[in-house]
Amino acid sequence: MNSKHAYTIAEVIRITGSSRTTIYAEIAARRLTAKKLGRRTLILADDLRTWLNGLPALKAQVG
Repeated sequence: MNSKHAYTIAEVIRITGSSRTTIYAEIAARRLTAKKLGRRTLILADDLRTWLNGLPALKAQVG
């Protein structure tokens, strides 16, 4: 992530590799905080970082 303070949904999708459906589902479930600016939905950089840091870690597979 760069030094932007907020991202559009399209930018969050590009940055995270998640789908639009997943991002809106996370917003609806209140796991990802979104803000409205007119018709635009924005994700603050700090909120995006918090959400990403809160995702479960992938368990290492031995074998």
